[in-house]
Amino acid sequence: MSKPEDPSPEKPAESPRSAKLPPPPGAGDAESQAPPAVGVTGVLRRWRRDDLLKKGSIALRGLGLLFSLLAFIIMASNKHGDWKDFDKYEEYRYVLAIAILSTLYTGGQVLRHVHELSTGRESFSRRNLALVDFFGDQVCAYLLLSAASSAVPITNRMREGSDNIFTDTSASAISMQFLAFIALALSAALSGYKLSNRSYI
Repeated sequence: MSKPEDPSPEKPAESPRSAKLPPPPGAGDAESQAPPAVGVTGVLRRWRRDDLLKKGSIALRGLGLLFSLLAFIIMASNKHGDWKDFDKYEEYRYVLAIAILSTLYTGGQVLRHVHELSTGRESFSRRNLALVDFFGDQVCAYLLLSAASSAVPITNRMREGSDNIFTDTSASAISMQFLAFIALALSAALSGYKLSNRSYI
């Protein structure tokens, strides 16, 4: 006795290739997708860092200008007659000359920064400005330290013999130069950091 044949024909089995795969994640409408926030956050962080570096450079050079100007004024007014005149000593003349040079340099840098902030334009190309900042800060800081260090021994010898207004004024001018050196040394470190992180290097 033969089995009755099934009237409904068998459906052919679907091949794995013909089976529909689920769409990959994020394959929806491209216009409805949110833009990646990682790139925007990185740009904002870099802008914030550059702004802080610029403000830090202005503040440090402003302090360098203040201390250099004070060293210049204090040493230039250190004239009390006879041997108590600063211009009779080579070390003190050196202190005065470097104080003038540092005042001019830091004053010019502060004016440049103020001009750039007020106009929104840079005076020269960024690469040239970065190089001038880096080498200018280093040279000026070295000269300030050199001048202050050269005047310390003679001031100490004078104070051992007689401590008076001349030696006190000289010590004050030397202290101002050391403070100016610290400000410009920190500014040079910032300038070096900015120079090493530029894309054109």
